Amino acid sequence: MPAPGTPLEKLGFLTIGTFSPDDPRPGHESLLEEIVLAEELGFDSVWLRHRHLQHGVSSPVTLLAAASQRTSRIQFGTAVTPLGWENPLRYAEDLSTLDVLSGGRMNPGLSVGPPGHFDDVKDALYPDTAEHEDFTYTRVARLLSLLRGERASTFSGVEGIEVFSDHVQPHATGLADRVWYGAASDRSAIWAGEQGLNLLTSSVVRVGEDQEPDFAAIQSRTISIYRDALPAGAPGRVSQGLVVIPTDTATPEQKAKYAEYVEGRTPRTTSPQGPGRLLFARDVLGTSEEVAEALYAHAAFREVDEVVFALPFGFAHEDYVQILTDMATHLGPALGWSRAA
Repeated sequence: MPAPGTPLEKLGFLTIGTFSPDDPRPGHESLLEEIVLAEELGFDSVWLRHRHLQHGVSSPVTLLAAASQRTSRIQFGTAVTPLGWENPLRYAEDLSTLDVLSGGRMNPGLSVGPPGHFDDVKDALYPDTAEHEDFTYTRVARLLSLLRGERASTFSGVEGIEVFSDHVQPHATGLADRVWYGAASDRSAIWAGEQGLNLLTSSVVRVGEDQEPDFAAIQSRTISIYRDALPAGAPGRVSQGLVVIPTDTATPEQKAKYAEYVEGRTPRTTSPQGPGRLLFARDVLGTSEEVAEALYAHAAFREVDEVVFALPFGFAHEDYVQILTDMATHLGPALGWSRAA
């Protein structure tokens, strides 16, 4: 998207789907209602982020399976599934089942690395194999091969009255071509490009020791490096996922709440955080006209033609209804986006 006037092609949103630990059902139901609303508003996609051992969606595939029965068009995604928490064979079965149920609407977004707080959870997650688990890119390669229909077993045929396949069932044609990788570093972006995967960028980047802490410049460089690594002819879709809060129809109380939220998160956008030198993007808050102006000034936004705007955490259902509605009816058109039929 080099300049204003070039239309945004796809508009999506990302959420973690928070809920009360004392009564988790209402939070999950509210999220399903928000997904249905997003389809009615014309959004192209909804993406769920994993929140293991927290009060957010721990099983996006399960929730999206429910959403698939309430919607017919909107695309689904995970942004991202930390694959260290999953067995690639079992996860391939879950993804394929969801893709079949939804009519080919699933877009798995993945990342690698040890699970968060691994020392605390390894005895429950991998009690017998923790020291031997491979949390590298190889884990993604295993999942991809299974989604493509490569062999998962050395046995196939009939045993008694049961029929066995040597590859994942159901097989979801085309699912492997809709896999995305969440990259916050140049190394990951290059690897994703070499594999021909699509690229998810987010509101976090990793700052090298020799880099200036300029979020937009770092993310723009990552996108460029990814595209350079793509095989010839690979589509190489790239999506951006900043936290964006339009306020066109927000009440004064909502505007005050949003401003307080953004102010509390702003300090972490000024310098790299922690040993991983993570830099967070500043949340974009304002009217759709103001948000669009800020986005067009963002070097990385100018490199993409689809977005997955992240919803802020911990807000009420009515806040998300207002934000999603403003995104679709005010911000999207300000970015040249046209709602899906």
